[in-house]
Amino acid sequence: MKAVMSFAIIALMLAAHSSNAQKAAPAFPVFDTEAHRGGRGLQPENTIPAMLNAVALGVTTLEMDAHITADGKVVLSHDDAFNPLFALTEDGKEITKADAHKYALYRMKYADIARFDVGSKPYDKFPQQQKLKAHIPLLADVIDSVQAKIKKAGKPQVFYNIETKSKPEGDGIYNPDPEKFVQLLMEVIEKKKITPYIVIQSFDKRTIQVLHQKYPQVKTSFLVENKNTLESNLTDIGFTPYIYSPNYKLVTADMVKTCHQKGIKVIPWTVNTLEEIAALKALGVDGIISDYPNLLVK
Repeated sequence: MKAVMSFAIIALMLAAHSSNAQKAAPAFPVFDTEAHRGGRGLQPENTIPAMLNAVALGVTTLEMDAHITADGKVVLSHDDAFNPLFALTEDGKEITKADAHKYALYRMKYADIARFDVGSKPYDKFPQQQKLKAHIPLLADVIDSVQAKIKKAGKPQVFYNIETKSKPEGDGIYNPDPEKFVQLLMEVIEKKKITPYIVIQSFDKRTIQVLHQKYPQVKTSFLVENKNTLESNLTDIGFTPYIYSPNYKLVTADMVKTCHQKGIKVIPWTVNTLEEIAALKALGVDGIISDYPNLLVK
């Protein structure tokens, strides 16, 4: 009798724990407004000022890119190396296209990376971008800065959509293997206790496959720019991602309908005009990634 009662008590405790966990799980935005690279149309991309500006504007998600350094640090950068279009050396000199390969992040320690300026040089592609001295930040520092801003300003908690910048041909040259990449990334995320607010996205199916296997609680997003069918791409990755994220020009009403039938959200990239935003909303997408987050929150 005592054994039966003990079992019943344990069952009730587990049920209560499960119920509380479900209640605590944050709801993903009904319509997700994502600041691409922090909103590079307005601030230097993948920098702390960009992320804080996007929070102030009121986006629901901060989109960013992650690379790994020679000393195993997770940093924010879209490019494998310092981009000559907007990066300056530690002494303020231009980087030529011919020399760019010398500054591969995976072959540099973070202390050296942090000395470069990625915010002061005028960037013709984004004339509205505010110019300010900024550096490639650690993901850990981005999270700390954003969470402090949210608390101080009384803003709603944002989600973090982090892209793993890797590809098979870059293994050991520009990025670690997928297992190591995911390990280093998740160590930061779990240490900062923001796992429920994380989406990991990639064009590299290998990293999100590792996440699906080892961290099934983490939301994944498959980035797509090919013209293969939806069914073909889903078969290719071998599981159902939380989000299907195509180039916005690939989105069709049928794609959105089929994804929704499968329980998948559709969040296209990169949408930079009000007309395009309206057209995609009319197709029923679940969110939009834009260089101009000010357009999304209007």
